[in-house]
Amino acid sequence: MRKPAAYTILLTGVLFLLSHVSAIAQRQMEYLDRGVVAVHTGGNSVYVGWRMLGTEPDGIAFNLYRKTGNKKPVKLNHKPVIGSTNFVDAKADLSQPTIYFVKPVLQGKEQRASKPAQVWEQNYLSIPLQTPEGYTPNDASVGDLDGDGAYEIIVHMTGQSRDTPSNGFTDAPIFHAYKMDGTLLWQINLGKNIREGAHYTQFVVIDMDGDGIAEFACKTADGTIDGKGMVIGDTLKDWRNGNGKILEGPEYFTVFNGETGEAMATAPYIPARGDLCGWGGVGGNGGNDCSGNRVDRFLAGAAYLDGKLPSVLMCRGYYGRTVVAAWDWRDNKLTSRWVFDSKNGENLYSGMGNHSLSISDVDNDGKDEVVYGAMVVDDDGTGLFSTGLRHGDALHVSHFDPSSPDMLAFGIHENETNTTGYGVALYDARTGKVLWGAEEGKDIGRGMAADINPHSPGAEMWWNGSDGLYNVKGERISKGPSSTNFGIWWDGDLLRELLDKNHINKWDYTNETEVRLFTAEDCTSNNGTKATPALSADLFGDWREEVVFRTKDNKNLRIYTTTIPTKHRVYTLMHNPQYRLSIAWQNVGYNQPPHTSFFFGEGMQQPPRPNITLVQNHQNDKVKVNQ
Repeated sequence: MRKPAAYTILLTGVLFLLSHVSAIAQRQMEYLDRGVVAVHTGGNSVYVGWRMLGTEPDGIAFNLYRKTGNKKPVKLNHKPVIGSTNFVDAKADLSQPTIYFVKPVLQGKEQRASKPAQVWEQNYLSIPLQTPEGYTPNDASVGDLDGDGAYEIIVHMTGQSRDTPSNGFTDAPIFHAYKMDGTLLWQINLGKNIREGAHYTQFVVIDMDGDGIAEFACKTADGTIDGKGMVIGDTLKDWRNGNGKILEGPEYFTVFNGETGEAMATAPYIPARGDLCGWGGVGGNGGNDCSGNRVDRFLAGAAYLDGKLPSVLMCRGYYGRTVVAAWDWRDNKLTSRWVFDSKNGENLYSGMGNHSLSISDVDNDGKDEVVYGAMVVDDDGTGLFSTGLRHGDALHVSHFDPSSPDMLAFGIHENETNTTGYGVALYDARTGKVLWGAEEGKDIGRGMAADINPHSPGAEMWWNGSDGLYNVKGERISKGPSSTNFGIWWDGDLLRELLDKNHINKWDYTNETEVRLFTAEDCTSNNGTKATPALSADLFGDWREEVVFRTKDNKNLRIYTTTIPTKHRVYTLMHNPQYRLSIAWQNVGYNQPPHTSFFFGEGMQQPPRPNITLVQNHQNDKVKVNQ
């Protein structure tokens, strides 16, 4: 029988997609263990959660075991757990030492057991810090620094800091790397020739060479001291001027060993300062600023530019001239991959940067693009498009509209002096087409994009001063939340919750109000009025996110995890490449919440499997892991 034309077209399309996918290289990502977490929730009840990896088949199931004292382990589930990766044990005897572990079940056979998890007495893990005197623990990032499948945490310790327009001296930026038990692995002191402030030091933690151990990378200068006590450049040089600013002297880019903090390679920073006045604003925004304000606006990130391994991005400028420099660390060599340079303030790619960036494969070719606020740079370092929407403070990129195949970018814009345009806008991140905008001619400070209303398909958008909550089509659907800071997946449904300061709220879409779910007592947020956490990410347990705060006395970090059961099962978000890269850039500039590359919300389809391979490095033994 002759097949109908529609069948032939469909089959041809499927074959094309299969051939296209097979041609896309697999991204190498960090191997992770099960991340089992067990929390005492009162009486004899213990909540247990664990990871499903991004490489595991849909048919995988799990058996959960409890071991109490010297007794034999007891299997807690009657049938293998298939619908979620969490379990509530209502019959725990915590009068004796108790541990939990899981065993994956494939085709009816149990696999190797996970590492055991001790029971927490509260819903947070406390990490004791060795905070330098006069300093405060600030933004943090994570990476597997020793190849054991568990994350370590890297903390930016901040002393006296200054904003770029301000005169005055600062303390040296310091970084600490800790294991989760509080063991200090190393300290890196950037020295007096790196000014401390939110716009100066942007750091990236990512496995650049695919050996299973993350590297640490940032801008350095004369007098930087690595984790082994070795000095970069000339330790005697002091390049600070009378105003405390650093407008001359060498600038470097350094890749450090994640396990030891040792500087492995240092190169001249790209781009150099050049003409200090050449980084000024466009359209009257600061004019030709020569004081060191515009020249010292830095961003950073990481992207799979070749589809296989991450490159680190070091960026300078966003009000006028903009430069993005991509670096590779491969085979113990540091090389420049490409440099994107808008060159002057009249270029259509100038003045389009935000106080943050996002990384996303917007054209679905397996390689990442740099969403630099109101413009996008392609994976080869050429400009993909500029929307002309100009500079702003907040940026969100994801598959917000499940009815569209494209990634969307929702941005907040300032409309600087002598410029006009939307204060908020949603654009197609593949084509640059502006889908809708609002707040013409206004300077909008913050805004959010997340699915918080199940009756509206896709994500919703809202912003400071908005008159309501808007859907992806730009239609007002209800009153909106007051919180425009961070989003977090915390409770049991697929909607996102609202993270602000030291608390988490739920948007009650029926009564159009915020309901408090959780407050981190004795903890505080970072970065002044920005009120952001040290980090928010899927660090362990199931797919819900943890949030990291510092205690008010600056002596500890606390990693809070949810204990709310869920019926949904999603592979760990850290194996979604866009989400993982979101964690790498979260600390940059004005911190923004992470997003996945697929629509995450009410009515979502089964998330597509990431095209990744996991690499484990244990005792210098590189092993591909396919579980």
